[in-house]
Amino acid sequence: MPMSRSATGPRTPRPGAEAEPAPAEARTRPRWWAELLLIGICYTAYSMVRNLVPTDHAGAVARAYELLEAEDVLRLDIEYALNRLFTEQSWLGVTANYYYATLHFAITIGVLVWLYARHPGHYPRFRWMLFATTLTGLIGFWFYPLAPPRMLPGFTDTVIAFNTWGLYDSSPVATVSNQYAAMPSLHTAWSLWCTVAIVAVVRRVWVRVLAIAYPAATVVVIMGTANHFILDAAGGVAVLAAGAAVSHGAVRVVAYGWQMCRNAV
Repeated sequence: MPMSRSATGPRTPRPGAEAEPAPAEARTRPRWWAELLLIGICYTAYSMVRNLVPTDHAGAVARAYELLEAEDVLRLDIEYALNRLFTEQSWLGVTANYYYATLHFAITIGVLVWLYARHPGHYPRFRWMLFATTLTGLIGFWFYPLAPPRMLPGFTDTVIAFNTWGLYDSSPVATVSNQYAAMPSLHTAWSLWCTVAIVAVVRRVWVRVLAIAYPAATVVVIMGTANHFILDAAGGVAVLAAGAAVSHGAVRVVAYGWQMCRNAV
């Protein structure tokens, strides 16, 4: 007679549910204070390097016109039409200003904390991917300073137009931050990172749909507010891919080195 499965035996997770972290995963969770220190150091370095990018206004504007010419050839120059729409529809412009200024950090940090708390086995991989992506973006800022569309005639800075709080604007008070860090778009890169992390862990269809919609909405917002060109968004996709490749290689090297040390002991 076949034996019945014990009531305490392993259970099959419900379809569509997130996988609960196994005990082994919980033991791999990094110390919270070390993570806060690491993130603080990395963000400070990011801010310093970002603002050290050479501020050649004439060169940055010239590159912006070159980018627009390339988009015209490729029939991708949709920034002006979106910016007009966001300017004429005040509810769109105001909402987009706050979206641009807040969600970029709030959702990225939220996903990072969620991975750390609920899925520690996935956390190190995605943390290094985010760091590598940001570092690659800084390299782009340094070697290709680019003026955003809002600095060009004809485009409207929606923060100034609607007198809202925002990350950047075209007024003199904006000199506290580098205004030419447009290529690549880290708004695009970070939003895509959030999508990749969520889709890799969550099985619920509606959550995945929202995760995929997030970078799509972000790309529309960065153009509607005249903060980025569509090719900046393409650059954001490229740096995320580069960051994923670099972090994957780095994690494998570290894991191999750690295994070698354990074997030696």
